[in-house]
Amino acid sequence: MSPLPPANNPPAEAVKDLMLRHDAFSQLLGLKVEEVGAGYCRLRFVVRPDMLNGFGALHGGALFAAADTAFALACNSHGRQSVGLTATVDYLEAGQLGDVLTVEAREESLRHKIGVYQVRAVNQNGVLLALFKGTAYRTSNELL
Repeated sequence: MSPLPPANNPPAEAVKDLMLRHDAFSQLLGLKVEEVGAGYCRLRFVVRPDMLNGFGALHGGALFAAADTAFALACNSHGRQSVGLTATVDYLEAGQLGDVLTVEAREESLRHKIGVYQVRAVNQNGVLLALFKGTAYRTSNELL
């Protein structure tokens, strides 16, 4: 993965604020964005009882949604509206009630029209729960 982005990236912060202002679903999940930068996002959330599946583990949809939000913030961080083309996820371990999950998206490739992002979700013990890969189409619409 690429190195950490520079801190205090004003365009990425402005895009984050713009996107999250109307993102009721990410608010419902309790996602807390800790850092954004060019092609980068790190967020955190706590696994609640209403996020569990029928076996008492974190529902895959909740984890996918958190990874999708990190992907969206990373791919739009350059100030050009980007939309997901494809996304895949590999679930490696089950999240549990009370887990504090960190979801980190990093840009792997950025071209004029396409960006590719790798997202990792780990628990508070550093156990890798999921790997998500997203490909974004970069429109010509400027966000800022």
